[in-house]
Amino acid sequence: MNKILLVLSLAISCFACCTECKKNDDKVKNKDTSVLLDEYVNGSNVLVIAHRGDWRNACENSILAIENAIKMGVDIVEIDLKRTSDKQLILMHDHTLDRTTTGSGKVKDHTLKEIQELFLKDGAGHRTEFKIPTLKEALLSTKGKILVNLDQSYKYFEEVLPILKETGTMNQVIMKGYNVPIEEVKSKLGVFYDSIQYMPIIKLGAKGYKERVLEVKKNHFEAVEFTFTSDTIPTVHEFFDFQEKGTRVWVNSLWSHHNSGHHDDRAYTENPDVAYGWLVSKGINMIQTDRPQLLLEYLRSKGLHQ
Repeated sequence: MNKILLVLSLAISCFACCTECKKNDDKVKNKDTSVLLDEYVNGSNVLVIAHRGDWRNACENSILAIENAIKMGVDIVEIDLKRTSDKQLILMHDHTLDRTTTGSGKVKDHTLKEIQELFLKDGAGHRTEFKIPTLKEALLSTKGKILVNLDQSYKYFEEVLPILKETGTMNQVIMKGYNVPIEEVKSKLGVFYDSIQYMPIIKLGAKGYKERVLEVKKNHFEAVEFTFTSDTIPTVHEFFDFQEKGTRVWVNSLWSHHNSGHHDDRAYTENPDVAYGWLVSKGINMIQTDRPQLLLEYLRSKGLHQ
């Protein structure tokens, strides 16, 4: 009899636990976009951006790569856009299909129908059963769950805008422009400039970079992305000044030329402090990474990502 009662008690506990887990899952699925934006604009966390999604465990720029990033607790997922010959937007980094799909040739020379017949390849170059997502499919998979950086999307703004409206994801999207004067950006985005999070990209040391830095200091931006091959460039030591003005500082930890050698592989093979710790110590509070799980674990261990 006691055994029966014990089994029933355990069953009830498991049911209650599962019900609570489902409630928590539903909260994640239905998270208000304002919560995501508030952390981006006003939060104290060092934000983690998954480059091309969780591509080490899924095909890059795939729905699975996005979903993995969401489950990890990543703040922003970065995805790339390309346009087909019939002006449809898909997720693809390269201009050609060869590296990441079973197809070949340039994306712009294929229709969406042709591309939808292809399969994505994994990191070792083998065919998978996963398909190439459209921008609409990708945005619907992120809705209310994670912010989205649409990389290589600035030139496609006219095609991106109606998809953002249709999917109701306008406030979740970050668009970036490299070395583009702010007045040109305002002219291109028009009345939607204030509806989309726009972020300038500045390559420190490049021609005209000082003018772009001054623009960021004079105008309010929620965030700015910097790349730098050397940490002797004066602006690298001014990142905290941007934070004090309410502008987040985004740096990529992907490869050494983005961050003066403080990159993901060093975090993995040596110690996260020499890469991620160094970046944070300079006033960087947004890090795009190819190792999102490692970065999240490091930041959480330091109390920098709640």
